[in-house]
Amino acid sequence: MREQMHHVREGKHGAVSAKQAIAIGLSKARRAGVQLQVPAKGKASPETIKQAERENRKGQSHSASRPSPTRSRAVIQALKKEGHSAASHRSLTRQARAAAKKRGPAARHKSAVKASQTRSRTRKRG
Repeated sequence: MREQMHHVREGKHGAVSAKQAIAIGLSKARRAGVQLQVPAKGKASPETIKQAERENRKGQSHSASRPSPTRSRAVIQALKKEGHSAASHRSLTRQARAAAKKRGPAARHKSAVKASQTRSRTRKRG
């Protein structure tokens, strides 16, 4: 996910919103073989769920075919035209807060506890 945000910032990949940048990162991870859950039935459109399942299958299989040079060039040209602000600190913070508001107090508390445990000791003292 972190790598994907860097790619958007560098212009290697474009995204219109922070939500889209996150979705791209998740799909890349699935295709790379990371075992991620497919969105629940009511949480995403049937197309998105199908796509996530397809990417999971692709990530688990071991066949890799090279993309055509023409397609690669076309993709790079399209990506150059897209913005980089979707992966900015500000837009990612806004997205995280919006997502947190939708969750209940217990889930937010659990997330905050986990965040405090992963923070470094020096930052806690300071």
